[in-house]
Amino acid sequence: MRTPTIARSARAPKTLLAGVRLGARSGQGLLFEDSRIAWTGPMKDAPPADRALDLSGCLLLPAFVDAHVHATATGLSLAGLDLHGTASLPAALDRIAGHADAHPGQLIFGTGWDETTWPERRAPSLAEVDGATRGAPAYLARVDVHSAVVSTALLDRCPQARDRPGYDSNGHLRLEAHHVIRRTAQAAITSEQRLRAQRETRSHAAELGIAAIHEMAGPDISGRHDLESLLTLARTEAGPQVFGYWAELGETDVVTELGLAGAAGDLFCDGAFGSHTAALHEPYLDAPTTTGALYFTDEQVADHLRRATGSGIQAGFHCIGDAAIDQVARGFEAVATEFGDDAVRACRHRLEHLEMPGRAALSTFARLGAVASVQPGFDAAWGGLGRMYETRLGAQRATGLNPFADFAAAGIAMAFGSDAPVTPIDPWGAIAAAVAHRTPASRVPAQRAMAAATAGGWWAARDPRPGVGTVEVGTPAHLAAWKVEGSVDATVDDIVSGILAGAPAPRCELTVAAGQIIFGADGL
Repeated sequence: MRTPTIARSARAPKTLLAGVRLGARSGQGLLFEDSRIAWTGPMKDAPPADRALDLSGCLLLPAFVDAHVHATATGLSLAGLDLHGTASLPAALDRIAGHADAHPGQLIFGTGWDETTWPERRAPSLAEVDGATRGAPAYLARVDVHSAVVSTALLDRCPQARDRPGYDSNGHLRLEAHHVIRRTAQAAITSEQRLRAQRETRSHAAELGIAAIHEMAGPDISGRHDLESLLTLARTEAGPQVFGYWAELGETDVVTELGLAGAAGDLFCDGAFGSHTAALHEPYLDAPTTTGALYFTDEQVADHLRRATGSGIQAGFHCIGDAAIDQVARGFEAVATEFGDDAVRACRHRLEHLEMPGRAALSTFARLGAVASVQPGFDAAWGGLGRMYETRLGAQRATGLNPFADFAAAGIAMAFGSDAPVTPIDPWGAIAAAVAHRTPASRVPAQRAMAAATAGGWWAARDPRPGVGTVEVGTPAHLAAWKVEGSVDATVDDIVSGILAGAPAPRCELTVAAGQIIFGADGL
C-alpha cells in the first residue's frame, strides 16, 4: 500500500482532467487549481495547464463522503480477522483458528459475526472461543459492535467486566460489560498496528472514490490517542480528509482542543437491534422480557445539547430504537425552548442511524435542522423477510425501519455512511441499497441518494463553502472519475440499475480531495 507524504509547493499546479464526461456531455475537460475547480468545458476550449490526465470515457462525479467510520477497527478488519459472511458457527470458529495459528500468542481483534445468519442461531460459547483462539486474548465483536464474544485470556486482563451489567458467564458480553472489555482490547492495540490500520482504511476509501470520512471516536469507542493518531496521519499523508467527532457526554472542550467537527457521533443513547440493546417502547419479539436499554437520562441528553448549543458546537447522538429517538427529540425540544429554534438549527446537530423514528420525532428534527447520518447498508444486510430486523421486531415494526423517503419528505438532510466495519465501505452499494430499500415506501431516487452520499456528507460536517460536493466552477475540487464497463454514456441512474441487476460497480480511475490527487494518477 502506497502512502505518499503530502507535497507542499509555492503554487499548486493547474491540473486538467481531459476527455471526461460531465453529465450528458462527452469530450469535456475540467481544470482545478488551488483546491478549487477553475474551469469546465469542451476540450477544444481548454486553458493551459501544468499537467493533463487523460480520462477519456470516464464519468466525472463529485467524490463520495463516508459520514460514519471507525478507521482503526475498519483497517484491522480489512487486514486481519474479518468474520463477515461466515456461513455457520463452525466456519467462523475455523476462520478464528486459522488467524490464531498464523499469529500465535497475539491479541485477536475481530469483528463481523452474525448468529442470525447461521443455522445454529447462537453466538460462540466461551469454551469454543478459547479452543479456536488457542488460549490467546481475543475480542470478537458481533457485526453491530454492540456486543462481543471474548476469550478467557482477555477476561483475565479485565476481571472487572465480570461485575458489570451485561456480563454473561458464557463469554457473550453486552451493555456496560462490553464497553469495559472493549476499552481493554483497544488499549492492547500497538501504535504500529493502529497506524497500519488507519492507513489501510484511508487508502481503501480513496480507491473507492471517497474524498472524506467522518471518524466516530470517543472514550468508549477508540480513545483520544487513537483519534489524535488519525488526525495527524490526515495532516501528513495524502488521502481522504478526516472530520473527527468525539462522543463523550457533556464534553465539548476536546472539540476545541483538537479542532474537531463536533461533540457528536456514537454518543450512545442506546445500543443495537442485533444485540437486543436498542431501546424500544415495546419488547423485542424474540426476547419478550426486554425492551433494550436507555444509557442516559432525559436530563443528560438535554444537558449535552444545551452545552453544545450554547457554544455553537455541533452535538449529536447514536439513537436507533424508538424510545431512544423519542428521548433525543425531547432533548431537542427542551433546548429549543431555552435557546430558540434558530440557535438549535444553526448547530446542525446530528443523529446517527435514526432507524426507528416516529412521526412526532421526525417533525421535531425537521423543524430544528437536524442531520440524519444514516447507513443504507443496514437495510441491505438485515431488512427483508426472515432476516434480522424481522426476527428481532416482527414484520410490522421491521418494515418501518430506515425510512429514507420519510426523511426526504420531511426536509431532513441525509448523509450516507457505512459505520464500517459494521457494514463495508461501499458508497455505490449504499446508493443502490437506498434506491432498492426492502420497504418500497422508504426508497429514494438515485439522484437524491447520490446527493446524500456526496454533498450530504459535507453538509453534515458543517462545511461552510457554497456548492461543496458538486462539480461547479468555484467549488472545492472533490472529484472522482469512473469507468463504467460496457457503456460510454451511462448515467448515475444507469449505474445503480446495473448494480441492482448484478453488474459490478464502476471502477474508480481517479480520486481528488481538495485539489489533491489521492488515488489513480499513475498511468494516466
